[in-house]
Amino acid sequence: MASSTTLLSRRQLLKIGVLGNGLSLSNYLRLNAAAAKQDTGRSAILVFLGGGPSHQDTFDLKPNAPSEYRGQFAPIATSAAGVEICEHMPRLARRAGKYAVLRGITHNLAAHGLGTRYLMTGNRPTPVVNYPMYGSVVSREFPAPEDLPSFVSIDRPVEGPGYLGPEYGPLSTGEKPRYGQPFRVRGITLGDGLTVDKYQSRRELLTDIDTAFDGFRQLDDSVRGLDRFSEQAYRIISSPRARDAFELSRESEREVARFGRHDFGQSMLLTTRLVEAGVRFVTVLLEGWDTHADNFNTLGRELLPRFDQSMSALLDRLDEQGRLDSTSILVTGEFGRTPKVNNKSGRDHWARAMCALMAGGDVVGGRVTGATDQKAEGPVSDGYTPDDLAATFFQNIGIDPKTEYEANVGRPITLVRDGETIPEVLS
Repeated sequence: MASSTTLLSRRQLLKIGVLGNGLSLSNYLRLNAAAAKQDTGRSAILVFLGGGPSHQDTFDLKPNAPSEYRGQFAPIATSAAGVEICEHMPRLARRAGKYAVLRGITHNLAAHGLGTRYLMTGNRPTPVVNYPMYGSVVSREFPAPEDLPSFVSIDRPVEGPGYLGPEYGPLSTGEKPRYGQPFRVRGITLGDGLTVDKYQSRRELLTDIDTAFDGFRQLDDSVRGLDRFSEQAYRIISSPRARDAFELSRESEREVARFGRHDFGQSMLLTTRLVEAGVRFVTVLLEGWDTHADNFNTLGRELLPRFDQSMSALLDRLDEQGRLDSTSILVTGEFGRTPKVNNKSGRDHWARAMCALMAGGDVVGGRVTGATDQKAEGPVSDGYTPDDLAATFFQNIGIDPKTEYEANVGRPITLVRDGETIPEVLS
């Protein structure tokens, strides 16, 4: 009997699937319910440079290294005394007082999947424990108002909520915003002629199904998504605040130009709008950094100018609105690149040394913390681990990195087990 009920539920689920965006959002919201916490007003942004940016061609240049190591870019002075960065980031050079550079971050997972998991959770991957990504922790600790998602991932989620459970996963937009093209957000945008009024009738059908399956609490998550959280989905879909947050067409052409009419700029502009609306955590993917070949042309002509423009615009806008002090920002990739340039004018995977940026909140700007050796091969002294980076990021957000959570492994799990806060970064 139980198996036939489950089968029927799945059939109903497939039938309701044609109702479109409202169902996927209600499922997300049901899973995203959390106990009410005191509103801290804090938010956070993870800018993930997917592919692994070259540390020695960005924020850790080695102008005195042999030519086959130092590459083609020259360092330039910044507005912070003694701090130099790559010549292709002049805007960020002028804003060095707004962020801190962390050099000498080190680990040994030089594969994209494992490295990404490590840097997006702050815990070394293990088959025993599935650790949650940053945004899932923030979603649990500081849920957004009920008419907003707590955690948004622009494009795709990359990593998952781990042992915290799917209720703390992100609402993913499903694509990156493109200049001059309508931006459809999966689960919020009502397309194909589906209006809010029409959605009401679909919502009523979902309520009927909720009633029909009332009491079947052992059914899987996809079926139990058809419950009272469809009401919250309706509130978000019909909420001007939520819909406006994703509507880039409300920005002036001047503001669009400030961020850049490329996917980096439009993604960062959307990130600021979401934080301004009240979303607690945004992950934005800026990809293309896996430069095994043609490293210098790719960085110098495309990636670095775009990143320089969009990151500077994000810092400026948050600062202008008085939000930088309440928004914790981490910029990182999954690893660095090989110190020696290969025969394709590229750099390969290298996890023994990498760098990151932090800004906002209690971060002390205009400072470099940590160092690598003369060829950028590894850290001077012990360096910092991704665990240390995570502990510092959480501390800056306002979450104790030694917080313990109950999980399904039979014991409490420490949020960041092995990392320690880097004291030089925070005031």
